[in-house]
Amino acid sequence: MFLNGKRALVTGSTSGIGLAIARALRAEGAEVMLSGFGDEQAIADLRAELDATHVEADLTTEDGCAALMAGAGPVDILVNNAGIQHVSPVEEFPVDKWNLIIALNLTAAFHTTRLAVPHMKAKGWGRIINTASAHSKVASPFKSAYNAAKHGLDGFTKTVALEVAPHGITANCISPGYVWTSLVENQIPDTMEARGMTREQVINDVLLVKQATKKFVQPDEVGAIATFLCRDEAQNVTGANWSVDGGWTTE
Repeated sequence: MFLNGKRALVTGSTSGIGLAIARALRAEGAEVMLSGFGDEQAIADLRAELDATHVEADLTTEDGCAALMAGAGPVDILVNNAGIQHVSPVEEFPVDKWNLIIALNLTAAFHTTRLAVPHMKAKGWGRIINTASAHSKVASPFKSAYNAAKHGLDGFTKTVALEVAPHGITANCISPGYVWTSLVENQIPDTMEARGMTREQVINDVLLVKQATKKFVQPDEVGAIATFLCRDEAQNVTGANWSVDGGWTTE
């Protein structure tokens, strides 16, 4: 197991993509730090399953991000995965929702990264992996905040990659298409209302219409790519934005 002796922090890891990444890293020997909200017993079960520590923090604030990093301790692998979504026309988009999405999906990654990098530099090794989205490359209607945050995360990742490259640290994005998680499932009703569609129409004519495979991405597929990016063979893979979207963003 090539990640023995490495500590990994995965935000938003109590479900969905984050949990799949945490499981994949643990399977290769990493000590896993979980972060996210959820049922207390379910989180306890995950801690037992992964022999992991769970650090609860509000990542929408600077203080919350600092508390997370202090609770996790020095990390060798940082996966910024926590995110939320809201669907609404721009003229009706709630300002509080905009602020919340930008704070969690983008600004939190800045705070965790700036606090994680000093240890990685001192150690001469580190992996920063940001869960972006196909929406870091292309846009969709009614998702102004999410599109803005994910485009910003792509640019942030590239900048960090250039800065830390001489120190044995890589920074990359993984950009899935639609992954069948609660984040995707929960936005279906809003999209139904915004577009006047049925549930089946949203799935077939909105979610999967641009994925040539006509299949939802599975969380463990993303976990496998995250694990690869931590390998020594990926030491020269940095500043990249990995599409896992069934051909959605193929040009």
